[in-house]
Amino acid sequence: MARLPAAANFLAPIIAETLIDRLAMVTRTFRRTLVIGAHDAALIGHLRASGTDLAVVEAGPRLAARADAMAVEADAIELPFQSFDLIVWPGGLDSVNDVPGALLRLRALLAPDGLLLGAFVGDGSLPRLRRAVMAEGVRPVARMHPQIDLAATGNLLQRVGFALPVVDVDALTVRYDDWFALARDLRATGLSSRLNPAPPPLTRDEAARIAVAFAAGADADGRIAETFRIVHFSGWAPHPDQPQPARRGSGTASLADALKPKE
Repeated sequence: MARLPAAANFLAPIIAETLIDRLAMVTRTFRRTLVIGAHDAALIGHLRASGTDLAVVEAGPRLAARADAMAVEADAIELPFQSFDLIVWPGGLDSVNDVPGALLRLRALLAPDGLLLGAFVGDGSLPRLRRAVMAEGVRPVARMHPQIDLAATGNLLQRVGFALPVVDVDALTVRYDDWFALARDLRATGLSSRLNPAPPPLTRDEAARIAVAFAAGADADGRIAETFRIVHFSGWAPHPDQPQPARRGSGTASLADALKPKE
């Protein structure tokens, strides 16, 4: 990502726009903000222009140096507790080693009534590519890191103590001429494999077999549609003034009555 022009990352502005839109619906100001990931200068610039005191962390050393950010993984951030009112994470939750640990650390970094807002490419993404890398003649080794689904994201937010968690998904379809164009996009967006140790490089024969298998799903015009499922999530650090769920069993309306057909 650091070696490629910023414009090569087509996902960054899409995710940034959705996060900015969601943030605009929050009727409060945030004095201290942490951004996880320095790959989107436009998002960082927008937040800085809002007047917030902004800090940035970035796992990639080259990207961190370019953005004057702290070079650290999200699950290893060492900053004082309750340092921020807002944490924005525009991609990457699914690629850290310790997902619950990262969320727990961010929960501790938020001041009471602070907001965590983020997005990542989640479960169900890249289905054609996942089938293609299992084509006959391709060594059966893990080449894509595990993906997180909606239910798991909501459960994780609740487990680590976030209040009022919200999780939803947008499906984005992108059409490609061939597998090699998709591979270039995955490198530019930081979605190529981060497994450690890295899987063995593809041979020319394996790459050709994957390309053929990927092209087998082409539309009538010869282009192949691939799906990116962008999971959006948010949660608040608990505060006594936040809305609270009703006590279990306190409802007065009958669901059975509501579902009865009207005569």
